[in-house]
Amino acid sequence: MKLGVVILAAGQGTRMKSVLPKVLHPLADRPMLGHVVETARGLGAERIAVVYGHGGDQVPGAFADSDLIWVEQAQQLGTGHAVEQALPAMAGMDQVLVLYGDVPLTSQETLRGLLQAEEDTRLALLTVTLEDPAGYGRILRDAQGGVQRIVEQKDASVAELEIEEINTGILIADQQSLVQWLGRLDNDNAQGEFYLTDIVSMAVAEGVEVCTAQPGDEHEVMGVNDRLQLAELERHYQKLQARRLMRQGVTLRDPARFDLRGSLSVGQDVEIDVNVLIIGDVTLGDGVRVGANTVIRNSHIGAGVQIFENCVIEQAEVGAASRIGPFSRLRPETVLAARVHIGNFVEIKKSEVAEGSKINHLSYIGDTTVGRSVNIGAGTITCNYDGAFKHRTIIGDDAFIGSDTQLVAPVEVGAGATIGAGSTITRNAPPETLTLSRGKQTTIQGWIRPRKEKN
Repeated sequence: MKLGVVILAAGQGTRMKSVLPKVLHPLADRPMLGHVVETARGLGAERIAVVYGHGGDQVPGAFADSDLIWVEQAQQLGTGHAVEQALPAMAGMDQVLVLYGDVPLTSQETLRGLLQAEEDTRLALLTVTLEDPAGYGRILRDAQGGVQRIVEQKDASVAELEIEEINTGILIADQQSLVQWLGRLDNDNAQGEFYLTDIVSMAVAEGVEVCTAQPGDEHEVMGVNDRLQLAELERHYQKLQARRLMRQGVTLRDPARFDLRGSLSVGQDVEIDVNVLIIGDVTLGDGVRVGANTVIRNSHIGAGVQIFENCVIEQAEVGAASRIGPFSRLRPETVLAARVHIGNFVEIKKSEVAEGSKINHLSYIGDTTVGRSVNIGAGTITCNYDGAFKHRTIIGDDAFIGSDTQLVAPVEVGAGATIGAGSTITRNAPPETLTLSRGKQTTIQGWIRPRKEKN
């Protein structure tokens, strides 16, 4: 069975009050439409067509490298009309699943249940029962419980408005039947639109049994119309991620104050304190401890690493048993070997630091290769930028860099060398020697500090 998926993403989203098309607003740092596309791929869809409209090329442009089929709905004439625009892209498919770009949390498990429901018929709907069904189309059933039709809120009678089972809009149909049903739609309703839901009564008239399935959680079928609803789904999504991680053995000090905006792979006995933000692809090895208010993006953290409070780590590799922070920043292309110490207010950028080295206080190390067991004192900086080009600094094994040193790249400090505190090093420092550059200290007798005269 070849599965085609149509994702409706043409809505204007006026209540978002934004120039950004609604389906591109992010949930967990990814466009809502991206979540829906990922779910469709996970179902093994052979083709995915996205119907877009408002926002023009912004929507296709956000997925420029994908193999999605883009279908423009120039006129917004209803959901039935939108799906009809995508039918040419569904030619040759056996089944067509209709999803929505602003309903980002529908699970693959739920949709597989819907696919299974459709196997013995030609149409299956995803419905949900709500305590407050206001605003949604109601599912009308006969005395035996069979689905008869869907009535939209604005077209429903007083009695029909009391029904709590609602239509989510998500459905799967036999492709050939769907083509026939859509071709017979009309817009004789309060909205003057072509309702996709009208195909239900057509199917019933043909004797087709309309099957239904329901999600395990109503959040799976909740759409986003404004920023409040988007924030509510964000919190629900983060709650799900936190629960999943804790079931894997992660200790979250407060699950309500943890955000995962990507994918996180964890070892055993990982502990994460409050207000930690994980972005992109992150790996935390066995026994890693992450302090409060830390951001980790697209990084690999080795086993036994301790990351203290208020650190920012981006596109970096941290070796086993290292200590980072508090208030450290590891910028892209930083690679730390095992047992490295990076301390308070230290920034590392595009540098490699070998095993056992320490940079503990108030330093900037950029475009640098640091050898093993090096000690870099407080206030040390590598002057790597000349205004046009970046230059590299090399520090050999066992070197000792005194506090308040400036290493003006390109420059090399030999293995075992010592740089005296307060030095500005502009030429290579030979190994196993002391190199320093200081002005002569002078004391001026009789000097008086300036003072303001008293009135």
